[in-house]
Amino acid sequence: MQSVISIEQLTKTYASGHPALKAIDLEIRKGEIFALLGPNGAGKTTLISIICGIVNPGSGRVRVDGHDILRDYRAARSKIGLVPQELYNEGFESVWATVRFSRGLFGKAPDDAYIEKLLRDLSLWDKRDARILDLSGGMKRRVMIAKALSHEPSILFLDEPTAGVDVELRRDMWEMVRGLRARGVTIILTTHYIEEAEEMADRIGVIRKGEIILVEDKHVLMHKLGKKQLTLILQRPLEAVPAALAPYGLELSADGTQLVYTFDAQHEHTGIADLLRLLDEQGIDFKDLQSSQSSLEEIFVSLVKGSRT
Repeated sequence: MQSVISIEQLTKTYASGHPALKAIDLEIRKGEIFALLGPNGAGKTTLISIICGIVNPGSGRVRVDGHDILRDYRAARSKIGLVPQELYNEGFESVWATVRFSRGLFGKAPDDAYIEKLLRDLSLWDKRDARILDLSGGMKRRVMIAKALSHEPSILFLDEPTAGVDVELRRDMWEMVRGLRARGVTIILTTHYIEEAEEMADRIGVIRKGEIILVEDKHVLMHKLGKKQLTLILQRPLEAVPAALAPYGLELSADGTQLVYTFDAQHEHTGIADLLRLLDEQGIDFKDLQSSQSSLEEIFVSLVKGSRT
């Protein structure tokens, strides 16, 4: 699939000496939803800010739809809509005037029908004449999204877009994201809400300490790294796991009523049959079995802690 953003050996070191980005190589595909995950301070916002022309890179190269972000800044920036993490809308202008003006900043001809549809899609139409200053935080977030989309960009960056917003806005936003992707817009988002990345993203990148440590299709990632667990509900509580079962790394619940066995489902030999036979030999009866697979959140936590490479 064609790349719409191409990043080669991108670095950034701030004046304090902090290396925010270390030789980033990344290709983002046209029309995909790409989720960038990482803890606070990992470099997510710095990376987005460089691509969007807000922060100067240290070294390396970034191209947006074929345009170098330094040599052809205006063309590259015109392709991008950005919804930053922080709220900056504190003006006295109306919602309508603010969004309409943002469209003009990118040299787009006036299109009131498009602006009206945008405001309606974001549940802002009833607030079109309200001053930005008088809006709630959630409504200001909606205005920022409308401003980012005002010039009909082909790439949309959402930096922690649902942090601190209401449930209704979160739902509206993801409906909008799905609609934009259906029209061919590339979406790049950073989020702390792992369930949103799991639901929405096509591919996931994980950044830690300024380095991209993994980029993978979401389902492939979960297949490769996800563990499965077998939980045995015991007939009678155990005080401790018998020594004979030690090789299986079983976890005993606090009340002694459950044994949890974690295994790699990709291996031909999961060890389940041997475990069940050994339980029978030990006289440990169980009344139920439950299986589950690790979530993307568990995988993410494992990766950023450095327990996987």
